[in-house]
Amino acid sequence: ISSPSRVWMSHCDRVSQIPDGWHTLAHSSNGVVAAMSNKDQTCVATQFHPEVAHTEEGETILRNFLFKIAKCAPTWTAGKFIQEQVGMIRNQVGDEKVLVGVSGGVDSTVVAALLQKAIGDRSTAVLIDHGLLRKDEVKNCVGALKDGLGVNIHCYDESELFLSKLEAVVDPEKKRKIIGNQFIYSFDRIASELGNMQYLAQGTLYPDVIESGVSKTKTAHVIKSHHNVGGLPEDMQFELVEPLRELFKDEVRNVGRELGLPEALIERHPFPGPGLAVRIIGNITKERIKILQEADHVYMDILHEDGLYNDIWQAFAVLIP
Repeated sequence: ISSPSRVWMSHCDRVSQIPDGWHTLAHSSNGVVAAMSNKDQTCVATQFHPEVAHTEEGETILRNFLFKIAKCAPTWTAGKFIQEQVGMIRNQVGDEKVLVGVSGGVDSTVVAALLQKAIGDRSTAVLIDHGLLRKDEVKNCVGALKDGLGVNIHCYDESELFLSKLEAVVDPEKKRKIIGNQFIYSFDRIASELGNMQYLAQGTLYPDVIESGVSKTKTAHVIKSHHNVGGLPEDMQFELVEPLRELFKDEVRNVGRELGLPEALIERHPFPGPGLAVRIIGNITKERIKILQEADHVYMDILHEDGLYNDIWQAFAVLIP
């Protein structure tokens, strides 16, 4: 890469002493270690973010490491991934039925489509309305999945139950935990009603795992819990089916395209599982939910009307006290 090269260092921590057997590869204009490696360059560490757009040669850095140093082969395709996951899902669940938690977003919709491809009508999609969805979300979700894709979907209005659990809760981390737990308890009850399903499929992505501090070494820090990872109850009875667990959002969108999902659904902005609970600062009330639903709806309409929606990775409204 060129020298100098503009990178994105968005924090103030720094390496004060290079460990034995390592050497500096790059430094910032004020002498901070920006990158280092061991002697044979099998381990490389950066103090900046090579994955963000602000790092001008970040993609080159990642490609160099993957294909020139680690000798990885660029063989991943959405088609191969679908083929592999269909086989893995069939091996995991056997002849059992699977409950698929859906929200109308791209992640859970791709999971529903994968399960349908793998095991057909032995997968049942369930949409739980926790009262914190976007305006008209339930209607739009049913239209996209049932009418558009032929997915077998059941809707349950659990809003009163969820909102009662969230009464007087203001900490967003506590909101996530409460919602994650209640999702599982509701799914568990629904699974019994539908025929005692022991598998729950959900749209967990790799960023959910990273941000929840889940790692084999037990040393990763929690950025924020995700309702489908760090917010799961310890006494959960389900065995999870998570075919997207090692993918990032752009890869999921490629899988969705390969599965033939409509582009309008594929390009939907990310929406958190806890919904508007984490976009309402402070107490959650029905009145405050209604205000935010309307405000967010107006905002999204304007972005669509001006042709800006697909040019923005994520946009949303937040209700402050």
